[in-house]
Amino acid sequence: MSNTKHEPIHSSDLLATLQYSQQAPILLGRQSNPKMAPLSLITSSSAQPEEYATMERLFFTCLQTGDDKSALICLDKLTQFFGPSNERIMGLHGLYEEAIAGDNSALEKCLQEYDDILQQNPVNLPILKRRIALLRSLSRPADAISSLIKFLEATPTDTEAWCELADLYRFQGMSSQAVFCLEEALLITPNAWNVHSCLAELLYVSASSKEQGDPSKLLRRSVRHYCRSIELCDDYVRGLYGLALVSPALFPLFSSRFWLIYLRNRLPIVKSRFMDFQGQKYSQSELIAAKELLDRFGKSN
Repeated sequence: MSNTKHEPIHSSDLLATLQYSQQAPILLGRQSNPKMAPLSLITSSSAQPEEYATMERLFFTCLQTGDDKSALICLDKLTQFFGPSNERIMGLHGLYEEAIAGDNSALEKCLQEYDDILQQNPVNLPILKRRIALLRSLSRPADAISSLIKFLEATPTDTEAWCELADLYRFQGMSSQAVFCLEEALLITPNAWNVHSCLAELLYVSASSKEQGDPSKLLRRSVRHYCRSIELCDDYVRGLYGLALVSPALFPLFSSRFWLIYLRNRLPIVKSRFMDFQGQKYSQSELIAAKELLDRFGKSN
């Protein structure tokens, strides 16, 4: 649906995407290289499933890096093999049209095309997801929320859709609804440490609002979900940072010195050259935030 929902795009991921898309001319057979078989052979009867996945991945990376010509070639080859009526292919075509749209008028045209497709097949899930994502990009959150609710009535086990709905509610200031959506997501994927952390963050923010219930109860729930995220992924920077930020509000006996020692023991990467994070699973923003927290605790002792 959307690209994420809840995790930042790492600079290392962006670099990998750029490097991969730069191989498009070779991978698509534009350059003569007898040692490398072009991916155009994907249309042969001997093509393997992983080759389709490679072609689709190349399609996405080319769109992300603005190589629309290569993306269209990938899309054409996938369409030739799977057929234009394949629902996933229809979704990819819609994504391509959105990517090359020059203004909101063109995006509205894409939206109308989605509506036309859904009139013929109301349960075309890829098109339903593209329509919801497009409504959000057109700054129509109320319509996106309404469409997501209908989507989840049909597919209540779609974790991504629950997280997307939570994100929409959060941006509309509807914290209790967002919390409910993330709880539903965790019923489906109870071991998703990033979702536990997102729920903990939302509860922590909600605790500052008197309209959202007992603040101490919300903080306790926040701590529990942060702890669960760390239990599931013991070096999860976002979870560790959140736990260190929230816990002192409930446990004042845990001084900043305690958290300084705790974080330094659990986050050795932060003590090193934290800017040199390429190839790690941490984003630069997470490392900067963790380092600032360490510095803050250090100055208070």
